[in-house]
Amino acid sequence: QVQLVESGGGLVQPGGSLRLSCAASGGIRTLADMGWHRQAPGKQRELVAEITRGGTSDYADSVKGRFTISRDDSKNSVYLQMNNLKPEDTAVYYCNAVGSTWNRPSESLYWGRGTQVAVSS
Repeated sequence: QVQLVESGGGLVQPGGSLRLSCAASGGIRTLADMGWHRQAPGKQRELVAEITRGGTSDYADSVKGRFTISRDDSKNSVYLQMNNLKPEDTAVYYCNAVGSTWNRPSESLYWGRGTQVAVSS
């Protein structure tokens, strides 16, 4: 199955920036839509940004103009550039991807284990 590993989280001051990365592995056959969700303590997981196989992206209203999602299919990776971070962006950020492997050729939804982002002064 597809394994997703996130990196790049950490502690940053309000107004700062972070770049999250997510690398997919596991005998990748296809990667379709990829994206980022987040879950703050006591809240439901919510969509942050997603990007299609063709490169079309969509964002939650709360991050539009501040976050940028991108992907590099040569590296089976998706990225989230986060600028002008706010305390309300504090959450665990999860990478997700719809993909298939040579051993499991039907596309399924996969999730990473998450990376913590904390925005605080």
